[in-house]
Amino acid sequence: MYSTDLRTDAEKRRAQKADAKRSVEDAAFLDAFQARIDAGDIIEAKDIMPEGYRKTLVRQISQHAHSEIVGMLPEGNWVTRAPTLRRKLILLAKIQDEAGHGLYLYSAAETLGRSRDDMVADLLSGKAKYSTIFTYPTPTWADMGTIGWLVDGAAITNQIPLCRCSFGPYARAMVRVCKEESFHQRQGYEIVTTLAQGTPEQKQMAQESLDRIWWPSLMMFGPPDGASAHSSQNMKWKIKRHSNDELRQRFIDTTVPQAEFLGLKIPDPDLKWNEERGRYDFGDIDWSEMWAVIKGGGICGKARIRARKAAHKEGEWVRAAAAAYAQKRNSEKAA
Repeated sequence: MYSTDLRTDAEKRRAQKADAKRSVEDAAFLDAFQARIDAGDIIEAKDIMPEGYRKTLVRQISQHAHSEIVGMLPEGNWVTRAPTLRRKLILLAKIQDEAGHGLYLYSAAETLGRSRDDMVADLLSGKAKYSTIFTYPTPTWADMGTIGWLVDGAAITNQIPLCRCSFGPYARAMVRVCKEESFHQRQGYEIVTTLAQGTPEQKQMAQESLDRIWWPSLMMFGPPDGASAHSSQNMKWKIKRHSNDELRQRFIDTTVPQAEFLGLKIPDPDLKWNEERGRYDFGDIDWSEMWAVIKGGGICGKARIRARKAAHKEGEWVRAAAAAYAQKRNSEKAA
């Protein structure tokens, strides 16, 4: 159980000097890397980078990819029940976009040395996380509108600054993702507008959906700045450009007038315009709910992972066939 340091005093001193030299080299390297970031350089996958920077990107990009893939599930649940053929087609197109976003992001993460198989395995095992919003149920058609309006709206608020992320592959992927997400947001708002201007029952459906999704959508920006473990370092590395609280405030300031235009009420009794700040004041968020969801307490969390596991297993033959075909083509080229 125990070990004894058998080195001589001279050997210990040499080791201490080596450690000190290594620390100086590491500090110099980190300073040089930070200087590149501060100068606005774009970091590419081939560039030497700190391991912390690499790990942070793998965690964030893979979690983003997982969220896109898992986010298809609550929407897929409504394809056969959408009220018209036009709505079905639009919803199918949106789901297809989300699948594409996941593929872009997995590809960006793979440039950092992490295989897609490993990332997917982490998701299916529960080791990797995805956005907490997708653990909530979507019991009515109005939720398809509110998800587009609020959830995709929050995503856009988060993701537009990522188009200027210091890591090139991630930033470039986000340019296309944000363009498509902007269509999703407008499509969702159009659904909610139709319901809000429809029958009293339809407007009530829209209001109840807003009541369910408002607070979880605010949690999408992450914990408050004082409780965020990664935010300050990510901003220093320019992976992020704005803090969680700043982005959350920006989303609220944009969304509240939209709700007022529709005649819907934000479910926050403390919400009010602050003339002095030029921004909305809002009530306290129940962060215990977010932490409980992260720890596996989401209403649909286990069901989402079961569905992903089933899809992964059912698609095993497709992956095997694609691998066999690729191997055959490579053998033909080699011959």
